[in-house]
Formats: sequence, structure tokens, C-alpha cells
Amino acid sequence: MIQTERLVLRPWRDEDRAAFAAINADPRVHDWLGGPIPPAVTDAMVDRINAAIAANGFGFWAAEHRADGRLAGMIGLSRVGEGDLPVGPCVEIGWRLHPDFWGQGLASDGARAALDWGFGSGGLAEIIAFTAQTNLASQAVMRRIGMTPDPSRDFDHPRLAQDHPLRRHVVWLARP
Repeated sequence: MIQTERLVLRPWRDEDRAAFAAINADPRVHDWLGGPIPPAVTDAMVDRINAAIAANGFGFWAAEHRADGRLAGMIGLSRVGEGDLPVGPCVEIGWRLHPDFWGQGLASDGARAALDWGFGSGGLAEIIAFTAQTNLASQAVMRRIGMTPDPSRDFDHPRLAQDHPLRRHVVWLARP
């Protein structure tokens, strides 16, 4: 568990599932993910994330808003295996928040804490982030937490159609 002044990053609980499914179904969120994520897929995602946390000590943790205990979303680190995406193998940092929590600096707050954990307790030598080339809000978070662009690793997302507007992804890098 990681705590910041405003967030708790922790393993997922069963009571988080409905709130996370609502986040994944929100059009303001899923528009950046290539479409809505059904509740059953969200449940399987939570199970995979908790298994990764148990195995690796990290994953995309549930991000709980300390002021009211609401699930704000997820923030954390995840292993990308060789062959999963063109950037693998690597460890990525990522975040997904409910729109009610956008624009408050929570993504930066939680991501900075996840980076610190990754380079400290996690012993990682490098962490990357990637997002659609047009997702300037996520790139602003990457900049705020001290990451730098790594255009040599930019890629076309293989799970998106050739003409999909989110296909081109940019990669950002952090090292301790």
C-alpha cells in the first residue's frame, strides 16, 4: 500500500468492481481506450491486476480518494511482456481516473508516488509510459512527474485498426 496526502494506492477489493466498471464504461474514459470495457472484462482485469500485485509486489493499484473513500480509479505499474506490445518487455506506469477526479492533480500525485516506489522498493532501473499521440492530458502528467519523451520507442498499437485515430502511441521514459 502506498499513501499520498490525497490517495491510497492498494490492492483491489470486491467492492471496487462496480465503481471500476462504471469508470471503464464512461464515454469520457473509454474514448481514450478504443471503446467501452464490459463489466465482465473489468472483473477479469481486476483479478489479473491483483494476481500481478501478489506475484510482483506491484500492479495497477486501486486509487482510493482519501477525503471520501471513493474509488478514484487506478494508478500504478505493470509488466509488459515480450510480444505483448512493441515496447515489451518493460515496466509501464499508467493511470485511469473517473472524470470526477480529472483536473485535480491526482494522476500526477499518484503516479509520482508509484514512480518513487518503483525506483525504491521495486528496484526498477527504468519505467516507461505510453499513450495515444493525441492524448495530451496524459502526456502532461508524464511531463509533470519528470518523464521525458523517447520517440525511438513510439509505436502503432497492434490491437487498433490501421485507420483508428488512437493507433499511434508515444512513449515517455523515467530513470532513477
